[in-house]
Amino acid sequence: MIKKIGVEQLAVGMYVHDLNCGWMDHGFIRNRFLVKGDEALARIRDIGIRDLYIDTERGLDVSEAPTELEVEEALEQDLAQVAAEENPSEEHAVSLAEERLHARRIQNEALGLLSGLTADIRAKRPLSLEHVRPLADDLVASVCRNPDALMGYSRVRRLGRYQLEHGVNVSTLLVAFGQTLGLDRDVLSDLAIGGLLHDIGKTYLPISVLNKPGRLTETELTQMREHVAQGFRAAASMPDIPKIALAIIAEHHERMDGSGYPNQRKGDQISRYGQMAAIVDVYDAITSERIYSSKAMEPHEALRKLLEWSRYHFNPELVQHFIRCVGIYPVGTLVRLHSDRLGVVIESGKEGPFHPVVRIVMDTQKRYLSIQDLDLSKLAPGSEERIMGAELPGRWGIEPIEVLQLPSK
Repeated sequence: MIKKIGVEQLAVGMYVHDLNCGWMDHGFIRNRFLVKGDEALARIRDIGIRDLYIDTERGLDVSEAPTELEVEEALEQDLAQVAAEENPSEEHAVSLAEERLHARRIQNEALGLLSGLTADIRAKRPLSLEHVRPLADDLVASVCRNPDALMGYSRVRRLGRYQLEHGVNVSTLLVAFGQTLGLDRDVLSDLAIGGLLHDIGKTYLPISVLNKPGRLTETELTQMREHVAQGFRAAASMPDIPKIALAIIAEHHERMDGSGYPNQRKGDQISRYGQMAAIVDVYDAITSERIYSSKAMEPHEALRKLLEWSRYHFNPELVQHFIRCVGIYPVGTLVRLHSDRLGVVIESGKEGPFHPVVRIVMDTQKRYLSIQDLDLSKLAPGSEERIMGAELPGRWGIEPIEVLQLPSK
């Protein structure tokens, strides 16, 4: 049986099933192992683990510890409560179909921009905001018109392009997050710049470390963590770089309990923008396929994890705002409806998080259906249709990314 325990309950003879730190770089070769001695206990505590999951069939038990299923059920209830506190969304300024044309151009330009900055750094050319600021303004304008367009494209991942796509995705999510918090347009533009540049320091890392499959050695971990300081120095050399952007670059790996890096800042020692960036950075990372990590999480599962981790590592209030920003069923989530049909969320709800637009593709008998975009906020009176829960795409053989790229109806 899989159970969740606090790190203070961990003892020699227990079998670690999951270190529960999907956002963390650590030196353990595996996430699953038998704790054989005090040295392993000390290492787990030293890297900032606060709670984790054990397999009681392969090691010692903690009788009073909750099961993994009990934890997930409680988090589902918490997610629903957080989402229920959201006010109905405002009508988007333009349709999803119309904004997707702009969003695709902006995404491609942003990928090209980051590729160019990477080349400049490697060629030791001076860096400039000349092309960054206009692109950031375009990205903000797109999110303000209809955030679901760029959010949808952020789910489209290409093998070998994680670093570039991650910068664009973090930028998009930060702007949408900031818009939800009511930040003004100038601040949103600074957030966009910070998101685009937040991992620019990784350009200075040896390719052997950056693209290494599997866990990093302690020496390699130290090198990896230096990307924050290197990125800050590079960005600080750019004329007129916004302070908000510098805060994002400097603080996106800091954690509220002081377990982050590079400066082990705690709580309010981390700027609000750094706290936002930490949440967004982790969300995009754990929903992505990375060569050195386990399989990508589905968006709904990732939100559940953020909520779980916010007890120690992230600002709980901001995590709740982020959940309301992307919706309890974010764009790209496969859901099962009351009618036993399956579909992918393609647009956020106009009547709140439980009523998004769902693209129907299949039923639970695994029969493909005619593609239909169903707006759950516009059902006929008396309809019982609603989302029953998120589903794992692999179980049904559905690729949400492919569904997202179909033309809007």
